[in-house]
Amino acid sequence: MGMHRSAARRRRREDAATTKARNTIVKAKERTRRDARMVEKVKTGSLPYTPVVMSWLSRKLDKKAGAITSKDIRNLVT
Repeated sequence: MGMHRSAARRRRREDAATTKARNTIVKAKERTRRDARMVEKVKTGSLPYTPVVMSWLSRKLDKKAGAITSKDIRNLVT
């Protein structure tokens, strides 16, 4: 006989919670590393940046990539 349905659901919820807790730590560290990489690329480069950098800038500045100015970037980096 298999596991009861409610017990299976409970186990899946617990497994999901454990996975989320573990991934939260890993993702936070990765965000920190990515931010450092992107700031370095912004400091060494100039507009127009690569799509990856523009996407990151867009998220950080909460603006569309086409609306980002060099003044916005200076304010973010300093």
